[in-house]
Amino acid sequence: MTVGAGISVSNRRLNVLGENILSDVHENIIVTPASGGLLTNGAFIGVQSDQIGSRRVFPVGKLQDLRFMCVFRFKLWWMTQRMGTYGQDIPFETQFLIVEGRDGDPAVQDFDGSHLVFVGAGSDPFDVITNAVKTVEAHLQTFCHRERKKMPDMLNWFGWCTWDAFYTNVTAEGVKQGLQSLEQGGIPPKFVIIDDGWQSVGMDPTSEKSQADNSANFANRLTNIKENHKFQKDGKEGERVEDPAMGISHIVTEIKDQHSVKYVYVWHALAGYWGGVRPGMAGMEHYESKMAYPVSSPGVQSNEPCDALNSITKTGLGLVNPEKVYNFYNELHSYLASAGIDGVKVDVQNILETLGAGHGGRVKLARKYHQALEASISRNFRDNGIISCMSHNTDGLYSAKRTAVIRASDDFWPRDPASHTIHIASVAYNTIFLGEFMQPDWDMFHSLHEMAEYHGAARAVGGCAIYVSDKPGQHDFNLLKKLVLPDGSILRAKLPGRPTRDCLFSDPARDGKSLLKIWNLNDHNGVVGVFNCQGAGWCKVGKKNLIHDEQPGTITGVIRTKDVDYLPRVAGDRWKGDAVVYSHLHGELVYLAKNTSLPITLKAREYEVFTVVPVKQLSNNTAFAPIGLTKMFNSGGAIKELNDEAEKPGTVNMKVRGCGVFGAYSSVRPKRIQVDAKEAEFEYDEASGLITFDLQVPEKEMYLWNVTVEL
Repeated sequence: MTVGAGISVSNRRLNVLGENILSDVHENIIVTPASGGLLTNGAFIGVQSDQIGSRRVFPVGKLQDLRFMCVFRFKLWWMTQRMGTYGQDIPFETQFLIVEGRDGDPAVQDFDGSHLVFVGAGSDPFDVITNAVKTVEAHLQTFCHRERKKMPDMLNWFGWCTWDAFYTNVTAEGVKQGLQSLEQGGIPPKFVIIDDGWQSVGMDPTSEKSQADNSANFANRLTNIKENHKFQKDGKEGERVEDPAMGISHIVTEIKDQHSVKYVYVWHALAGYWGGVRPGMAGMEHYESKMAYPVSSPGVQSNEPCDALNSITKTGLGLVNPEKVYNFYNELHSYLASAGIDGVKVDVQNILETLGAGHGGRVKLARKYHQALEASISRNFRDNGIISCMSHNTDGLYSAKRTAVIRASDDFWPRDPASHTIHIASVAYNTIFLGEFMQPDWDMFHSLHEMAEYHGAARAVGGCAIYVSDKPGQHDFNLLKKLVLPDGSILRAKLPGRPTRDCLFSDPARDGKSLLKIWNLNDHNGVVGVFNCQGAGWCKVGKKNLIHDEQPGTITGVIRTKDVDYLPRVAGDRWKGDAVVYSHLHGELVYLAKNTSLPITLKAREYEVFTVVPVKQLSNNTAFAPIGLTKMFNSGGAIKELNDEAEKPGTVNMKVRGCGVFGAYSSVRPKRIQVDAKEAEFEYDEASGLITFDLQVPEKEMYLWNVTVEL
């Protein structure tokens, strides 16, 4: 049986583009061509069976001696990566798998909860994955690809989150302290996330407290949709004010007026709180909350134990009636919107998959909740203000038509030394899959931390929101100035940051020899972050993140122009393949002729960021390549417009955002440089071709300088 042009099953073998990918394919496996998709070589794999029950397990075939990379759920909430060459290496709860054929063409398998697999093939792995997800989108019609979603504007600004600064002890006064502390250092947050700690919650009279270090009390349930006394003006514990102006709106109004904050988000769980909504609570009876007790899948149970899940399994969760959940979300969100709140971080989402009994199953329950959630967000938060969190299952991903931002990995754990390299690698590989559905969020981090630069550099190439959870007074402003401009904006790259093509099947956390390279694209150039992530990873025996090598070695790799996979898309039709590469830490400019490479050597936990700029050949036999703001991690993100020889030969015009040292490559010393029609002083290094000149701090927010270079 042949499906489409490149997928066939014969003699119990699945062949993709003429190569055997699976052997011993079972007779009950069926293959159906994808109709109306973007992939010529794509098909769905399903199964014919008379089995009954809510959980069905079917063998598909054997994968042998082909390199693969998969992402799987090591917790109920989160995914991480695993590499291997045999089917036995594929973990339980795998949701996405990409296989490398021996001829270099990849095959991608997208697993969902109903045991359907989509297989697509082609020569460009990133295009194959994108088109595979778009094909599934057309087939299911229950979700939308990232490219069709509205991105909230908060992604373009620097932010601060209250979590690590205060945990659940956060207060209105603490929010003001955190914002003021950052502003005084010249780094003004333009969005704030008031995390867990603002809501009205309480335990059942018979419950026992269940709380790990610096975490929430998982036994608590929501007792009112409005804020607790800590966020009421002059609030007192045990008392409630009914005047809306005395509620959370008073602090929102103050921080927007006095601290120039643009967006305020607040946290809540998908079920209201960790323990849901307390049944029968006065004023909340119409939500018809009933106690439910989680039952997790065997695959989840076989992976890492989870304190939160264990607690909720023991104490139960007050689940709002799915037929009433839109009313719950709408009343909650309309109250928040009336107080000036702009969006919500919706956490603990995957708990729904454990509560499907009596509701038609986990997928039906998830779809009902997510449809209600997105309808409420659309009605109450005009900028699509939602961050999806603890939500790495396909139940939610395949139900998300509007939600555009998703936390891409387990939390930033400031006191766990094993977690930092793991965090960077996990987000990068998870993004290969998650980034097709939403813009991945790399989570908060601390600017004053031994791994702060490592985390900051990764976020600069991630294309994500950049926000910290610093305690007031504990900041590294020199680091933050590499990420944030004086007006509070950031130089955000255009795409979700993903591993470079040559990293897809390597294991940069465990193999002792590979660096992780993450690429992204700006308007007129590319950026590559390189990280030594060796030494720690998720242990399938210990069922947790562990350091397996206390002293991982120094590793050497290479940087190539083609590491920025889509660079030709912004380089222009006349580009011949040459580029310049600027290294952030070393401040070195290197000219890379087409198909050449630059070596990079990193010790354990070291990083480097490279700006990769296509070289423009001008009609007067000169060459030019603008780098951007050289003191910023993502230097090239400052260049918003670039026109060469639009007015006269040998002239380049640019529109540039930000301030500080601007760098560019030129094969000759420029005749003149103008900024906003005023002549600018510049320096030129004959040996490297590096031009540098200063841009002042603009008076207007998001201002674009007009820069003209005459060669």
